[in-house]
Amino acid sequence: MKKLIDSHKKKKESNSQIINSSLILTLLAIFPSIVRPKGMILEKVESKDFRLYIAIPILCMALAELLFFSGRIAVAICVHIGILIALSLSNIFIIDPKIHKIYMPLMLLPLLRLINLSTPVFFETTLYSFIFTYIPLAVSVAVIIAYQSYSLEEIGVTTKNLPTYMFLSVPLGFFLGLGEYLIIRPEYLIPDLTFGNLFKLTFLMVFLVGLVEELLFRSILQTRFEKVLGVREALIITSLLFGLMHSGYGTFYEIFYTVFAGFVIGALFYKTKSLPFITVLHGFANVFLFGILPHHLIG
Repeated sequence: MKKLIDSHKKKKESNSQIINSSLILTLLAIFPSIVRPKGMILEKVESKDFRLYIAIPILCMALAELLFFSGRIAVAICVHIGILIALSLSNIFIIDPKIHKIYMPLMLLPLLRLINLSTPVFFETTLYSFIFTYIPLAVSVAVIIAYQSYSLEEIGVTTKNLPTYMFLSVPLGFFLGLGEYLIIRPEYLIPDLTFGNLFKLTFLMVFLVGLVEELLFRSILQTRFEKVLGVREALIITSLLFGLMHSGYGTFYEIFYTVFAGFVIGALFYKTKSLPFITVLHGFANVFLFGILPHHLIG
C-alpha cells in the first residue's frame, strides 16, 4: 500500500484512459460475437493444449507483476494492457468455450491492477479508495457470472452450515490477518476503533473487497480450473495468482504469505462450497489487518 501511495504522489495525473480501454477490451472478450467476423475460420483447442493456453497468459501476468514489484510501473502497465489485448483477440480466433470461460475472468486480474493504478487515492482517508477500485471490478464479475450462466451452487451461494461457518470465520480471519500484519505492518485505515469506523471498515472489507475477490478467485477461476485441470492444479494456480496480485506491497514475504493464505481459503472453499464462509473470513482478515491490529499493537 505504501508503495502504491508513493507512486501516486509522484504521478498526480490520473490515467483514466487506462480504465476506459481496459473496460472496452473486457467487453470485447465477454461478447466476442460483436467483433468476430462472419465466416472466419476458428481454432478449436485440443484437450492436450489446455495447459499451454492457460500457462501463457498467467506467465505474462506474473512478469507484469514482477515488473510492478521492481518499480517499473510504466512497463508493467504496458504488459498488462498487452495481455488484455491478446486475450480479447484470442476470443476472435478461438472457438473453444472452455478457453473462453477461463480467459474472461483472467482478464479481470490485469484490469484490477490497471484500475488500482488509475484511480485517485485519498491520502487522509485511504479506506475509501477501495470503493473506486472494487466497484468497477464488481460490475465485471457480475457480468461474467451472468453471461456464463453460473448457478448459485457453483459460485457457493448457500446457507448450509452457515452458523458454524460464521463462528469459525472470525478466529480464522484473525490468524490470517495477524500473520500478514507481522509481515507488512500496514497503517490503520480508520482513525479509531469506534463502532461507526469499525462498521464502515467491516462493511467495505466483507461486502466489497472480500466478496469481489472471492467471487473472482474462488467462485469463478478456481471452479473453471477444476473442470479442465483438476482440483490440485486449480488450487495451486489460483493461489499463485492471488499472491502475485499482492505484489504492490513491495516484499516477497507478502507474496509468499498471500499464496499460502490463498491456498488455505481455496481449500476451505473446495471443502465447504460456501461463498459466505470464505467471504466473511477474508473480510475479517482485512478488518484485523487494517483496523484492529494496527491500533492495538502500535498503540
